[in-house]
Amino acid sequence: MSGRKSLIKRLRLSAYLSLIPVAVFFILMLVMLLTTTLSYDKIVRNITEANKYSVGFKEKIDYAMYRSVANASSVKNLMEKYPNDQIYDPYLLIDEARNAFYGLKDLSNKENATQIAIILRYLDNLEAVCRKVEQSAQEYGNYDENMRLLDLNVYILSELIQEQIQEYIHLEARSMAALRQQLYMNATNSMIGFFVVFVFYMIFSASYSRKVLNSIRDPIAQLRKAAETIATGDFSPRLDEDSYDEELHVLASSFNHMTKEIQELIRMITQEQQDLRSYELKLYQAQINPHFLYNTLDTIMALVESNMPRDALKMISYLSDFFRTTLSSGRDQITVEEEEQHIRSYLEIQHVRYQDILSYRIDFEDRIKHCTILKLTLQPIVENALYHGIKQKRGKGSITVTGRLVGGSVVFSVADDGIGMRPDEVEELRRCIHGKTSGCDSGFGLFNVQQRIMLHYGPEYGISVESQWEKGTAVSVVVPALTNTLVKYSP
Repeated sequence: MSGRKSLIKRLRLSAYLSLIPVAVFFILMLVMLLTTTLSYDKIVRNITEANKYSVGFKEKIDYAMYRSVANASSVKNLMEKYPNDQIYDPYLLIDEARNAFYGLKDLSNKENATQIAIILRYLDNLEAVCRKVEQSAQEYGNYDENMRLLDLNVYILSELIQEQIQEYIHLEARSMAALRQQLYMNATNSMIGFFVVFVFYMIFSASYSRKVLNSIRDPIAQLRKAAETIATGDFSPRLDEDSYDEELHVLASSFNHMTKEIQELIRMITQEQQDLRSYELKLYQAQINPHFLYNTLDTIMALVESNMPRDALKMISYLSDFFRTTLSSGRDQITVEEEEQHIRSYLEIQHVRYQDILSYRIDFEDRIKHCTILKLTLQPIVENALYHGIKQKRGKGSITVTGRLVGGSVVFSVADDGIGMRPDEVEELRRCIHGKTSGCDSGFGLFNVQQRIMLHYGPEYGISVESQWEKGTAVSVVVPALTNTLVKYSP
């Protein structure tokens, strides 16, 4: 079965296949959105950062250097002298701008990075010119010459830097427009490609789904047809297990096994019914034991010859009662009271014959005497107690038969203090009673009773045996406490 395909896996694969287009489309759109967002974010950050120096940077540099020339002092001294005046350190501004554009250089494309290199070079030149003008204003004090240097160097360079920054912003804006156009083209191409792939995928998915559906529908249709055939009483249909997927293979195998078991059960039930009829036939044949009858008649004749007519009449009466109960007008079940009378008649007859070695006691509760019991349930057990227990013992022995109501069951006990059995003999008898061994002549009567009880009442009822060597044997019989003689157990 290891090479057999699993239906669950195929269904799971079919479900996964239905999710693939959605997942691919979602991932594609997510990647495109993420890429575009990052690109836009980079451009916007570049423009925002550059824009900080496109407006106020020139005015702050120009004003600081103008105050330095006009006051013939360094910018640092002016900042300390006029703290409330908005004078900024030009070198700090230039250094901040240089660091900012160095950072933008790594984030920009090649063309824009070239523009940033120009801005950085101009910033270096501006720093050098500012230092030269500041030094000249402090050392020489020539106002006109210093103003000329300021106009020709500082103002022009700051103007150039501002223009280059504007050019950089323009280039970044143009990159944004190109990015938007590229995004549009990518989205269009992606949608066309996705649509083409989706069409082929749908064709493949539909074909695969139809195949999976057929692998489910066809076996179920065959199973339904086979079940309908079985419902008519024909158990011959079998499913082709090898053509099914793993799970349906198990179902088909179980179905075939079930039909085979049903056929076997029907055969067994039929055989059990035949065996039951055979057991009952053997039992009825054994009911009129010729030896028992001959021995009893011989005893009656001996009593007559001994001029003991009263005892002979009693024997005839007991024999008549015994066979009356045995026949019971063809009934299978009799009352416990009738069964009691039956074994009493049997024991009375045997007591006359074996009065030197046999005594007995029968004790049934009154409340169980109206209950029903299978005919000839206790007599074979009593007979076994006499012939295999008491007669095998030296000296006199006794048989005690009791009947008690325990819960919803009637429990009978036939106990003797005869020779008993060894442990291995007890186990052998138990196996014989439950049909686990053959050739048990001595235990056939008990086996017969056990089978009849189980077939009529169920496997929870029956016989149990306990015995000790040279101490005796006790046989218990458990049957349901019923009063309806038509009750039968249906296996």
